[in-house]
Amino acid sequence: MSTASGLRTWSFRFASSTGWTPFFSGLRKRRRIPPSSRQRKLFAAASADSGRTARGRSKVVVISGPTGAGKSRLALELAKRVGGEIISADSIQVYRGLDVGSAKSLISEREEVPHHLIDIMDPSEEYSVGQFFDDARGTTEEILERGGVPIVVGGTGLYLRWYIYGKPDVPVATKEISGEASSQIMHLQESGRWEEAVDLVAEAGDPNVRSLPQNDWYRLRRSLEIIKSSGSPPSAFPVPYESFKKQLISSPSSQRSDGAADALRSLDYDFICFFLSTPRLDLYRSIDLRCEEMIVECPGILSEASWLLDQGLLPNTTSATRAIGYRQAMDYLLHCRHLRGQCSPGDFYAFLGEFQKASRNFSKRQITWFRSEQIYQWLDASKPMEDVLSFICDSFHDPSGKLTVPGPLRMRKDVSSRQENYELKSYRPEKRIFVNGEDCSRILDWIRKTQQR
Repeated sequence: MSTASGLRTWSFRFASSTGWTPFFSGLRKRRRIPPSSRQRKLFAAASADSGRTARGRSKVVVISGPTGAGKSRLALELAKRVGGEIISADSIQVYRGLDVGSAKSLISEREEVPHHLIDIMDPSEEYSVGQFFDDARGTTEEILERGGVPIVVGGTGLYLRWYIYGKPDVPVATKEISGEASSQIMHLQESGRWEEAVDLVAEAGDPNVRSLPQNDWYRLRRSLEIIKSSGSPPSAFPVPYESFKKQLISSPSSQRSDGAADALRSLDYDFICFFLSTPRLDLYRSIDLRCEEMIVECPGILSEASWLLDQGLLPNTTSATRAIGYRQAMDYLLHCRHLRGQCSPGDFYAFLGEFQKASRNFSKRQITWFRSEQIYQWLDASKPMEDVLSFICDSFHDPSGKLTVPGPLRMRKDVSSRQENYELKSYRPEKRIFVNGEDCSRILDWIRKTQQR
């Protein structure tokens, strides 16, 4: 994708001249691949000095950033250098069959470096932040026991927040309470009565559910479970991240650095965290191209969305079908099916525009979320990958933990100039693959052949 996304190289996989092949029903199941003997040897040589702090806490590398910034490619190269294993912190990569839209690492890359928490759920299932915490922390311990370096990679902010700071001590519902809550919510879900379900839970004791995204039935049901189990809403239970922030804020300004050090030492691991991004305009251009590439790939995101519909799933009804890209693609294909596959280029470009806009807005929300996180060092992904990688390796091996980002690699957290603000507000995507109506003809042919339902 341009120099702004030098850490991530996308290849075009065009369909054959006979047309697109629909996403195959036989989904590729990934086996768990143990670390190679070479990786174990490489890390064993350095782990005694670099894998733990002076106080004995194990080091864990965390790499985050907005969609399209190049996190996966960077993590892969880092893992090769330090004997690492990658833990995905992406709420969509957990789902089997959602490969293109979630930008999963290639099979060959997963054979080269062990990856975890990818392809562990079916798209019809829900996967919560609490489940991620338990799975990711358990996997971290397994990697450390093998003498490896855990490298946690992803852009799901809440996943990473719980993983780093801990999860709230919310009571676990008994089977009886869980069944009772599920029964109440399911009765309303099956008839599509979202507002009535929200009123039910709000009146039970959690008015905050009124701000939930529509059709987030899992979180609605979970809130009811917590109320029934404890008599209190989820917000009544302390969030470890908030305690961490208070510890930082309560330190006098003259002792703020000491307070930060104490707060960091209170965490379970020695977290070395990086947020990877690029100048916003470059990021937007990369995202727009990435969306086009996801559509032109074979099988691409439209094939995967078609498969989801064929499984009986509808857009915006589960975590998987609420995901950006899949939601828009499923809506588009439902429209095409309603027209018995006879969709116009205008319909296609409307879908592409919505997909790109939603992706850009998501990246903006990711940047806003991580801007308040003090534990991350921000790195400019448009710089040469070798420079970025070298700094991360130096930070990992540095015993003091006090390396600062060199000026040329530092990424600003805010838009600083009036000109940049103006350019962002006036930004319009420029098509680079689907430039005119003829460029989408192959996709429209595929839709006519496969979506006449």
